[in-house]
Amino acid sequence: MARTKDPAVRSLLLERAAQLLRTRQPVTLRTLVAGTGVSTMAVYTYFGGMDGLWNALRQEGFIRLTAKLTAVELSEDPVRDLAALGAAYLSNALESPDLYRVMFDAGFDLEDTDAADETLHCLVRAIERAKTSGRFRGEVDPLELATQSWTIGHGLASLVATGPLPHQALVHGVPMLTALFTSAGDEPGRCRRSVEHGWKRTAPAGSSSRDRGERP
Repeated sequence: MARTKDPAVRSLLLERAAQLLRTRQPVTLRTLVAGTGVSTMAVYTYFGGMDGLWNALRQEGFIRLTAKLTAVELSEDPVRDLAALGAAYLSNALESPDLYRVMFDAGFDLEDTDAADETLHCLVRAIERAKTSGRFRGEVDPLELATQSWTIGHGLASLVATGPLPHQALVHGVPMLTALFTSAGDEPGRCRRSVEHGWKRTAPAGSSSRDRGERP
């Protein structure tokens, strides 16, 4: 009779792999199980080997990102919410930059593409709300605008969380998103205020409102 797999062991190994990535240690069979109380055979039992673990780890990154986005408290201002979703995306990347790299490594398959799709759909729903409220023009394609918005967020995340730019470079998100959403029909001044409101969580600790690009 086949042994029942314990989901706690699977979660333990994924968390251990994420921890190794955070601390820039090599992820190998031996380092994965060190101190966990399970054998290297567990990697084969639960993932079919190291490639399977990397697939699952990539999936875990999108699951965590989706949880981060769905935790954003929505307001009556859909443009503010779009910026807040972008801020949550960046926050997720900054908290786990090495896991973020794995998420976009197409060399490993996703176990389930729904979690990755949900990342985009969170933006699509906010854009649909902005259209309904009259902030964006009726002819705006929600999927196209969501993709453009994600491109801005991903570019900043890649350059700041896993690349050469300092955290302070995140302030560029405000004018870029303002320009994008204004092109979709929003009024420039109102758009800027909404974006600043939603984006403020990305500011480095101790930075001033001037540093964040906010109006005094």
